[in-house]
Amino acid sequence: MRAQERCRAQNGKLILRIEDLDSARCRPEFRAAIEEDLRWFGLNWDEGPLLQSERRTRYREAWRKLRDRGLIYPCSCSRRDISNAVSAPHAEDDETIYPGTCRPVGLTIFDADEPAGVTWRFRVPEGSHLEFEDRFFGVQRATTGTDFGDFVIWRKDDAPAYQLAVVADDAAMEITEVVRGADLLRSTFRQLLLYDALELDPPEFLHQPLVTDSSGNRLAKRYDAFSLRALRAAGLSPNDIRVKFASAAPRF
Repeated sequence: MRAQERCRAQNGKLILRIEDLDSARCRPEFRAAIEEDLRWFGLNWDEGPLLQSERRTRYREAWRKLRDRGLIYPCSCSRRDISNAVSAPHAEDDETIYPGTCRPVGLTIFDADEPAGVTWRFRVPEGSHLEFEDRFFGVQRATTGTDFGDFVIWRKDDAPAYQLAVVADDAAMEITEVVRGADLLRSTFRQLLLYDALELDPPEFLHQPLVTDSSGNRLAKRYDAFSLRALRAAGLSPNDIRVKFASAAPRF
């Protein structure tokens, strides 16, 4: 609701985008339930729903641009390979830092016509100091190779990864401000590298502190009892829910 209020206050447009690139977990009935629950809660969007599954052409164009600039490379490492690597520490957001097993020594432009069939990673510049100002948390800083490493932009199952898809979409939709949870704060640095590599202007970012339970644990998908659908079924009204979690969600 806060994002909607902020959008309306600045005479902006609210766009509903369904990130349905994981075909195994995304079904039409799930999408319909999302739309129904959001409308019941009081969210009203101006455009959409726009489905990422229908925007693959745009993602492939972004992939080709990165390939032509030698900024990505194919990777055959499994998650287990990376986790087992002695030199692979975890980043602050708990993503294992890629140890560089498949990374070419020098700039290499691969001749693959399509990304399908292999994982593709973005070549992060080594030891670069990155900085951006978050509109809630203030100045944020990270160092490549220390805080995060080469990251996936296209999956082996022929689906663009989150980092690439949201950058391509935000640019195409002319998004000026991204409001999202603080759990994605570290991802912003990865996305800023992609904006620069694709010669796109990045939006501003505002990361909202997460709603937590009485023990201080963030409410995640595994806590189904706190889903909108479950709270609605329990008889709570939209206003009841806002009041219930108001103290745990600081205003921006």
